[in-house]
Amino acid sequence: MTTKTRSVLCISHVFIAVLWWAAPLPAGQPTEQIRSAIDRGIGILNRANLDDKKQNAEVIDRLREVVYPLFDFTEMAKRSLGPQWRRITSQQQEEFVSVFTRLLEKTYAGRIDLYEGQKVVYRGETIDHNYAQVDTGVIGKNGESYSVVYKLYLVNGNWRIYDVIAENISLVNNYRSQFNRVLANSSFEDLMNRIREKAS
Repeated sequence: MTTKTRSVLCISHVFIAVLWWAAPLPAGQPTEQIRSAIDRGIGILNRANLDDKKQNAEVIDRLREVVYPLFDFTEMAKRSLGPQWRRITSQQQEEFVSVFTRLLEKTYAGRIDLYEGQKVVYRGETIDHNYAQVDTGVIGKNGESYSVVYKLYLVNGNWRIYDVIAENISLVNNYRSQFNRVLANSSFEDLMNRIREKAS
C-alpha cells in the first residue's frame, strides 16, 4: 500500500469512525440513513474534547452500545475471510466474527481524534433489489476531496453496511488480501492468533 493510499484511508477513516459510532436508524432510503448517521456522529464528535484521551474513551464506551445495528459484522467477516469461511466450523466462524469485530473497533475507534471539521457531500445512490451503494465525498479543511462509497444490503427491513470503499480501496478486500497472505503459508489458527494480537 502506497503512502498516498495510506494517507487517503487515514482521512476516510474519520468518517468511517463517525458511522461506526452512529446511532441505529429505522428502515429508509440508504442515503438518508447514511446522512442521518453521519450527522449524529458529527454531533457527538463536536460535543467532545478530542484532545482529552480520557473523554475519548468515555465517548467510545457510550457509543459502543449502538454500533451493532448499523454494520453487519458477520457479512463483513465472511467476505473478508473469503473461501476459507466455508472450510471452517460454525464455532470457528462465530469466533472469527467476534475477533474480527474487535479488530475493526480498535482500528476505527482510535481514529476519532482525526476529525477536524471535514465535510461530507452526497454524490449519488444506486439501489438494485436488496443491495445499495451510496457515493459520498469527504472534503478536507484545505479543500482536498476523497471518495468514500458505502455498500449496504437490506436485512429484516433495515439497510446495513457490509463494506466501505475509500478512494477505490475496499475495506473488505483489503482485509481479505491480508488474510490470504497469512493463510497461504499458515493455518487458520495462526491467522486467528495474529488478529487477536492486533485486536488486543
